Amino acid sequence: MPHTRPPNEPFLARTAVIIPALNEAPCVAGTVAYWRSRGAALVRVVDNGSTDETGTCARGAGAEVLREPRRGYGGAAWTGTLGLPPRIEWIVFSSADGSDRLDDAERAAFQHAIDGGADLVLGERVSLAASRDWLTPTQRFGNAFACRLLALGWGRSFRDMASLRAIRRDRFEALRLADRAFGWNVEMQVRAVELGLHIVEVPVRFFPRVAGESKISGNLTGIVRAGWGILAMVAKLHAGRAERARQLRRHATA
Repeated sequence: MPHTRPPNEPFLARTAVIIPALNEAPCVAGTVAYWRSRGAALVRVVDNGSTDETGTCARGAGAEVLREPRRGYGGAAWTGTLGLPPRIEWIVFSSADGSDRLDDAERAAFQHAIDGGADLVLGERVSLAASRDWLTPTQRFGNAFACRLLALGWGRSFRDMASLRAIRRDRFEALRLADRAFGWNVEMQVRAVELGLHIVEVPVRFFPRVAGESKISGNLTGIVRAGWGILAMVAKLHAGRAERARQLRRHATA
């Protein structure tokens, strides 16, 4: 018998929350518990080669835990999307450190965007002063710079390279993302623009990490690697833009 969705079923009841995690034992259990309490159908943590008890803590909190030993945010995020159950229609990507949350009003805003036909919903952190105050200077600069590059290259203005984002599963699969490092979010937004997806940015509260140190803004090496990864991805995407457009036209007329 085919599955019949209950009327007014919230999107999180059809959602897998993917949480890439590297040495986040002090906070990952709380993040897992939070998303489970919000009604997520599946919470999946991808242990990205941790040397602490990240996987054990996540599993103890009720997450499904996968391992991706090759370091890189994009690689861990990609691994988390593999082999999802058929009931999953939406994918949410969330940080492991407790900074990404959806209160009732924000969840309702995401739901409104989804009910209105959105394919990709970005939880942007710059419109609300309470969120901007928690972003580091590096995060604020990096966001503004990356958004400016996308506006110049693709004509679409974004407010944020949002860490919290929800995307329709079939649309995500159509993006065919290739990045396995720090260019993952940039590539997702660019490819979504190129494919004409309906993208909505929703202001959300952003919180300081619960414990531990950021793998990007917490040290100079992380900042340099992330910045270089984003720049390299933008350059690669721009260089291949014409060929992707030709492939898209060929596919449309096939």
